[in-house]
Amino acid sequence: MARHLPVIDAPSSSLHRDGRRNHVHPADVSGRFTRIRTVVFAILIAVYLITPFIHVGGKPIIFLDVVNRRFHLFGNSFNSNDFWLVFFLLTGIGFSLIVITSLFGRVWCGYACPQTVFMEGVFRRIERLIEGNRNERLRRNAGPWNFDRIWRKLTKNGLFLIISFALTHIFLSYFVSIPSLIQMMTSSPSEHPAAFAFVMTFTGVTFFNFAWFREQVCLIVCPYGRMQSAMTDRNTFNVTYDYHRGEPRGKPSDKNAGDCVDCRRCVYVCPTGIDIRNGLQLDCIGCASCIDACDDVMTRLGRETGLIRYDSPNGLAGKPARFLRPRVYAYMAFGALGLVVASFAFSSRVPFEAHLLRTAGAVFVATEQEVQNPVRFHIVNKRDHEVIVKVENQSDPELQVPPHLEEITLKPFEARYVPALLSVNREEMRPGIRARFVLSLEQDQILLELPILGPIGQRD
Repeated sequence: MARHLPVIDAPSSSLHRDGRRNHVHPADVSGRFTRIRTVVFAILIAVYLITPFIHVGGKPIIFLDVVNRRFHLFGNSFNSNDFWLVFFLLTGIGFSLIVITSLFGRVWCGYACPQTVFMEGVFRRIERLIEGNRNERLRRNAGPWNFDRIWRKLTKNGLFLIISFALTHIFLSYFVSIPSLIQMMTSSPSEHPAAFAFVMTFTGVTFFNFAWFREQVCLIVCPYGRMQSAMTDRNTFNVTYDYHRGEPRGKPSDKNAGDCVDCRRCVYVCPTGIDIRNGLQLDCIGCASCIDACDDVMTRLGRETGLIRYDSPNGLAGKPARFLRPRVYAYMAFGALGLVVASFAFSSRVPFEAHLLRTAGAVFVATEQEVQNPVRFHIVNKRDHEVIVKVENQSDPELQVPPHLEEITLKPFEARYVPALLSVNREEMRPGIRARFVLSLEQDQILLELPILGPIGQRD
């Protein structure tokens, strides 16, 4: 007979019932999932730190020059006109994340979210190194402000501030490049007031976040946790407590009790302070610290591990879990569609844009000898170096084209309007005359066409 999970009246969350903050001090934990997370954290932090120093084709591998509206990604250069490509790319990435969520819950939050990566991979480690383990921190925080407590707090927060300052500069280098960042750092703040204000503000926000706000970002600011109920179902794998096996809780010597000995070790190691035994909660980030903690206790007691494990509600109920199901297929389809469209758009993207436009005002000017159509070539160079666009005239033979249109030189990312006066002898003017130009840059060509307008018939 199934035993139901009781509601535990315990202040295990990071918020008291009256809304006051309950500061969380997670205990140390070791185990297979903790080791996996440590490796993932190290890789992600290393990628974040070294990416601005990696160059492809003479440019940083990721360089978002927002001021000049130029963007360099993995050897490709883009300008603001290419921003529409981001929609399809983000659509594909977004639905890929939804697929992962529908299959494995909030593994993104527990293993790859920057908030978790830097909190658990950097700042929490420094705190443990300086202030000790959970019990030492709680004991010291409950005591008086003596020398021991003060120097530890000052040292910890000083290191937090230095690291926040360094992380902010690395983040800024994605937008200004490393050489420009070094030049700014060695100059007076008055020479770069915007960059200086950004560094000071972002450093303060980063320090406030990791020194005090912490898990409240996941609970209050980030909407992802609140959205998970719309992306998961009874087949989704989450961190779960096997209440069939664990209840009723009791001492190890109690033969009528379940496997849970109510040691609360799973609560003490949780970075958001929840009790996973109360079921899946908004606060859970799927980090599996409670799994490692519980497995360690079960191993010490000589009992089977997995009392807390990654499983689905159907799996806990003894029903077969459907890994691939209609909603997952739908999410995959939308994600694949976004990535395919983005890939096609990136691969078919030409290195320049060109348009043939009429000038404002009169569309033609008629004289005794000829009919003139003032036009403008609008040409955009999407390359990060100077290019020469060749212009081939394929217009009707009656049309006279000025010679300066044979080649047009454009600077990196330059957008230029090139005026031209297209003319036809008055006697040769007829309906259907068209201007045709083929603009070429390396292997890419663009055909521009425009009908020639003017009076038909005898001169006045």
